[in-house]
Amino acid sequence: MSVKMASEVSERFYPLQIKRGDFLLKEGAISNEYVFLTEGYMRSFATDPDGNDITTSFHGPQQVVFEITSFFHRVPSRENIQALTHCAGIAITYATLNELFHALPEFREFGRSILVRGFSNLKSRMLSTITETAETRYLQLLQSSPDIFQHAPLRTIASYLGITDTSLSRIRKEISGK
Repeated sequence: MSVKMASEVSERFYPLQIKRGDFLLKEGAISNEYVFLTEGYMRSFATDPDGNDITTSFHGPQQVVFEITSFFHRVPSRENIQALTHCAGIAITYATLNELFHALPEFREFGRSILVRGFSNLKSRMLSTITETAETRYLQLLQSSPDIFQHAPLRTIASYLGITDTSLSRIRKEISGK
């Protein structure tokens, strides 16, 4: 992306602050903000039929945060996005982002590359839950996102890994004993 275009695009973003515990998006609302997180941690989660919160993703500094299906299809979200810590970032609305995508082919290509990377990460995570043990998934999360362990409750991490709090405690104990 050229410096001129990057400047033009960045002027369309606005600053955003979210307090710990506050929601960027609640289930049932339409996602209208595409956020580039500069500080803090958030989580996306859905509620299963038994009323349990299941974490679907974590978001940290230098990552994009939004609910893709709701944002692009303009339908109510089935997920929530909540700040785990105080968060700051820059945001752009759906309408403004679409204006830029239509007006700037180079920016559209940049956006496409972000979506492809996100889809690839999602596919890897899905396959991991099918083909790898809970211990392996825990170790991968510990390696790829060690900061999340300082900012997210263990029950939230357990739900993300697809295991119970008790199983996570057992895995942590076994690993620390090795």
